[in-house]
Amino acid sequence: MDLINPEITRFAEQFTSKEDGLLSEIAHFTNTQHAEAHMLSGHVQGQLLRMISFMLRPKRILEIGTFTGYCALCLAEGLDADGMIHTIESRHETSEIAHNFFLKSALYPKIKLHTGDALSIIPKLNETWDLVFIDADKPGYIDYFKLVLPKVRKNGFILADNIFFHGKALEEEPKGKSAKAIREFNDYILSREDIEKVVLTIRDGLYLLRKL
Repeated sequence: MDLINPEITRFAEQFTSKEDGLLSEIAHFTNTQHAEAHMLSGHVQGQLLRMISFMLRPKRILEIGTFTGYCALCLAEGLDADGMIHTIESRHETSEIAHNFFLKSALYPKIKLHTGDALSIIPKLNETWDLVFIDADKPGYIDYFKLVLPKVRKNGFILADNIFFHGKALEEEPKGKSAKAIREFNDYILSREDIEKVVLTIRDGLYLLRKL
């Protein structure tokens, strides 16, 4: 399902600042070598994440779902001088791919990569988050949100990716485990009154949430 007109997508790609050499390398590798290349956020969304990070100048970022490292590097660009991004990837093979790309970046000292179950790792991180990016297994979204919200500072932000889930989460009765989970997450977020929320209609849908 093309939720966004392909012409608009091409326009956005053309008129968005170009990705740097390392991001281009990650995108090329992922699109040609990884079986789940569709999970790559890509150029326009990556640039949006970079812009948001520069707006906030966060000291601490948490990313749940590293994949091949593209978004972590985009987010790390805007970190405060003494800032750090913690990024969590559940799969060892994919984590190793991301690690090898991080080693090529001047931002490497600001990136802490964790491999394993995010629900086990997050409670061990003694941090207050300025920005959290959730882009991992969809059935875990509500649990991730509940776990991180108490550690997000007042007026801090949470971003949740893939909230359209290829259009399937927009259906009245979504089919499939992940589509159902995203629909439940969207309804859950809508019901909460302790956060401000806005849906960004970019790529596969992005929820921007501010802790009140």
